[in-house]
Amino acid sequence: MDTSKRVTLFAGHYGSGKTNIAVNYALRLVREGKRTAIADLDIVNPYFRTRDSAAELAAAGVELISPQFASSNVDLPALPAEVYKLVEDKRLYAVMDIGGDDRGAYALGRYVPYLLEEGDYQMAFVANPCRPLTATPEQALEVMGEIQAACGLPFTAIVNNANLAYETTIHTVLNALPYMKELSALSGLPVWFTAAEERVAEVLAGWVPDVLPMRLQEKYFDLPEQRGPPKPRPLFG
Repeated sequence: MDTSKRVTLFAGHYGSGKTNIAVNYALRLVREGKRTAIADLDIVNPYFRTRDSAAELAAAGVELISPQFASSNVDLPALPAEVYKLVEDKRLYAVMDIGGDDRGAYALGRYVPYLLEEGDYQMAFVANPCRPLTATPEQALEVMGEIQAACGLPFTAIVNNANLAYETTIHTVLNALPYMKELSALSGLPVWFTAAEERVAEVLAGWVPDVLPMRLQEKYFDLPEQRGPPKPRPLFG
């Protein structure tokens, strides 16, 4: 998997899994010895938040920049001024978690001129065919177009994130490969990598190139009994 771009942005439909990918990708960059920061630009959806992984990111040495009042009930959080550091500090590897759909992508617009001027970015569309509004490549392509129009930054790659959270099996991912091939053909963009929960990724490594193993992010609204490592489930169901 190529991690050479200085700024990496993940965007997609609500529930596509982009926040999990952004967190795990930032942790990968740190393991590669890169000074890394991650910014949560999702000011639309409060339920899946980069900040829920704050302790893990801090322990790994990843700087977290999240909307003000991200842990409160304030309806309209504001993006902090520190986000500009991600586009201005060229020594820093930056990861941006972009809000779902076109409404969330508007928040990215103010940083687009910096990104285009530098030209050292990867803008990845996180595709999950298990979600109802991106169930077909054509639907996913429509969402891609809406996000690009809203933020003014073109996508450069696709991430295969076919998943059903802890219910994901090997076949969930493998069955999505034709979908990703078709979406790649329709958009003219390459499939950059495949993301999967760690247990699934371990098996997929022998079947699919460029797999990002992920620890699924705990969410602040999870019930206590839902937290912690998942119970073992069949991988080939």
